[in-house]
Amino acid sequence: MSETTIIQGGTLVLPDTTMKADIIIRDHVIAELGDGLDVPAGATVLNAEGAYVGPAFVDLHAHLREPGGEAAETVATGAAAGVKGGYSALVAMPNTVPAIDSVPVAAHVLELGRRSMLEVVPAGAITLGRRGEHLAPMGELAALGLTFFTDDGTGVQNAGLMRRALLYAKGLGLTLAQHCEDESLAGAGCMNASALSSRLGLAGRPAIAEEAMVARDLLLAQDTGARLHVLHLSTARSLAMVREAQARGVAVTAEVTPHHFTLTEESCAGYDPTFKVHPPLRGSTDVEALRIGLHAGYIDAVATDHAPHAPEMKERPFDEAAPGMLGLETAFSLTLEALGGGEADPVLLFKVLSRTPAHIANLTRHDQRRHGLSAHGGDLSIGTDANLVIVDTSTRSVVNRHDLASLARNTPYEGRSLIGAVRHTVVAGTVALRDGEFTR
Repeated sequence: MSETTIIQGGTLVLPDTTMKADIIIRDHVIAELGDGLDVPAGATVLNAEGAYVGPAFVDLHAHLREPGGEAAETVATGAAAGVKGGYSALVAMPNTVPAIDSVPVAAHVLELGRRSMLEVVPAGAITLGRRGEHLAPMGELAALGLTFFTDDGTGVQNAGLMRRALLYAKGLGLTLAQHCEDESLAGAGCMNASALSSRLGLAGRPAIAEEAMVARDLLLAQDTGARLHVLHLSTARSLAMVREAQARGVAVTAEVTPHHFTLTEESCAGYDPTFKVHPPLRGSTDVEALRIGLHAGYIDAVATDHAPHAPEMKERPFDEAAPGMLGLETAFSLTLEALGGGEADPVLLFKVLSRTPAHIANLTRHDQRRHGLSAHGGDLSIGTDANLVIVDTSTRSVVNRHDLASLARNTPYEGRSLIGAVRHTVVAGTVALRDGEFTR
């Protein structure tokens, strides 16, 4: 029997405005809306007084490590971290072992997602084994329901192969997402190439390594007419190029990560490998440009690039440690902080964390139910799937890595005081998080 839930006293965040109203959820969808609704008999009551109610967040960029990397994270633990962070859907990156480049592996991840606390949608690899040599069977994977493809971790280095992939994707109605770093320029760099990297004696990854591939792929997307998504954009010039291409009508979107708009290369000064990430943390000028772009609405989506690692992969010298950091459980607070904290525009907040990411990942359609998925990033109207989050924008908490739901502990925000908290998360009509605690 389907549960009934009422969300009381909250401020609903609609696509263009806010309104005070209660929500009744029944049979996995929003059944009633109105101010001061009566509590149905036997209903679960979620208190939303003083909080915003909006579509649950959607992450375009999460590393769940399964199969092959279960020592760092599993689909189940990554999903739990997502629910705690206010997410109802995660796009799982394909750099697993084996890579998500075949129907059996993709089907396995989909099944693991069905058993988890939220909806997990695997991204398919663009090339077999993510080796950048031969295209993966995107048509077969698309038939399984996959619409988002990337070789994340490494960009497709061969321009001719990337052009063929874009043409193939256009014919199938797919989106290709690119990790934009030219490896011939990035080389063995382990942090941002700058005066600081020289002073620290660490090899640098120059901004031009990202920007050269962004420029190349924007031209390829324009030439082919295919949809391109730029992963973890990190420089002011990359953002400017994407905006200019969008103005020309190129079908391109871009995401930024919280760590790229909250942390600078100065975090690496202590040689703590927690702060090693690709693309690297940039200088203050780039970080400020991303914050301005986010606040101005120039950035399409905030994505976490949640990259858990087992301790033995991070507890190494900086230049030898694996790149990446956790993100799912802190992304909301960091985005809220960047947008002005308690004064942040809630419409923009939910746009970059939920509605636009859901659109980019093609997760807004109700016909997804044939693949066992519901629609995300909705407008909170009656009849829409109940993937919802209730967030408090005034409380503060201190990050403690031992309190994280993720299996890994490599958060760069240990001990940092953050504003905002996820109070409740509803996934496909089921309460998964209540008052910050898991319900199952």
